[in-house]
Amino acid sequence: MSQVNVGLCGLGTVGTGVVKLLKDHADEIKYKVGSEINIKKILVHNLEKERDVAIEREWLTSEPSELVDHPEIDIIIEVMGGIEDTNLLLERAIQNKKHIVTANKDLMAVHGQKLLRLAKENDCDIFYDASVAGGIPIIRSLTDGLASDRIQKIMGIVNGTTNYILTKMTDEELAYEPVLKEAQALGFAEADPTSDVDGLDAARKMTLLANLSFKMEIDLDDVEVTGIRNISQEDITFATSLGYTIKLIGIASIHHGKAEVSVEPTLLPKDHPLALVKNEYNAVYVHGEAVGETMFYGPGAGSMPTATAVVSDLMEAVKNSRLGISGTGYVTPQFEKQLKEDNEKYMQYFIRMEVDDAAGTFQKITNVFTDEDISFAKILQLPSDREKTAEIVMVTHKISKEQLETSRKNLKKLDVVNRIISYYRVDGED
Repeated sequence: MSQVNVGLCGLGTVGTGVVKLLKDHADEIKYKVGSEINIKKILVHNLEKERDVAIEREWLTSEPSELVDHPEIDIIIEVMGGIEDTNLLLERAIQNKKHIVTANKDLMAVHGQKLLRLAKENDCDIFYDASVAGGIPIIRSLTDGLASDRIQKIMGIVNGTTNYILTKMTDEELAYEPVLKEAQALGFAEADPTSDVDGLDAARKMTLLANLSFKMEIDLDDVEVTGIRNISQEDITFATSLGYTIKLIGIASIHHGKAEVSVEPTLLPKDHPLALVKNEYNAVYVHGEAVGETMFYGPGAGSMPTATAVVSDLMEAVKNSRLGISGTGYVTPQFEKQLKEDNEKYMQYFIRMEVDDAAGTFQKITNVFTDEDISFAKILQLPSDREKTAEIVMVTHKISKEQLETSRKNLKKLDVVNRIISYYRVDGED
């Protein structure tokens, strides 16, 4: 195989980066994989649009069949996004014995297991390292570098948009809305930021990481998701005063064969490695039974970091083809899915509430928590902006989610509690 022909689906930010890398690094790539990689066709919506990279006019097409049915194309690179139509396109490509490289975490979170099985049946590879954390090789590390270990927990910042927003809110004491607008102006956030700020983007990535780490088939619907829209500057100020930083953290853990996956605002000690990750950067912290703790850090998005991951996957597909081992990488999930119930999910919590500033208030609140056998690591009480009220902030010791929900329900029944303003997970103090 002296030459490998590639069909590229999408010529946006990442697709442009892929073309640049394949052109600029052609000699190094050929030396490493033993084959020349040639772009045969590029699928685009607009054939006449001006591009940021020099390409041959005959490469461009708006017909998917010219890629997935092309007899001379060996590998399809998919960087155009979308779920259902893209899934059908890739299924057809695999049935035509074409290997797949994709950066599409949305697709892989929804249809990934089915596509991987189909690829195995057709002796094809699917590589999707670029779908999680951009230029950070976290998927390759889990499947190869840490393959011999038992992964117990993964926690990380896997969405650059929300990390940029929370960094600005924390470091510059800005409110959510103006920071979001700034992020959109700079290109860190989409015009419709819903997927990012509501945590869905991170949830899709954590689904993929949990599947790989725990060797069981976790679905997107199994992930508990809370976004950052409701985080206020006051929450951040209280967290800071108690020694914490708020980050949107994806967490996947397993204990006695039962898994738990969530994406939620989380308070981390200020000196925790993830608390120090700023702006649009991503980081993933992996706890292995044998290796202990490792952290992967780098740019989570952008043209060249993501394109680097895509081309690295492409090179791996070429190597496998030359070695005759394509389609052997996928392993059927080893374990049946078992998820923790709320009474099995233990963590610390930050709870902030507005209460009557009157004698006996604190005793009534304390009784609610005592009834659930909840104790506290930290307590802070300050006057409220409203007359005759105060704000109480508490950080619990480890409790179950069931204990938290029961306590919240009973607190709402107290006449001295005006409202529970916010509550967040606290992690990193094990």
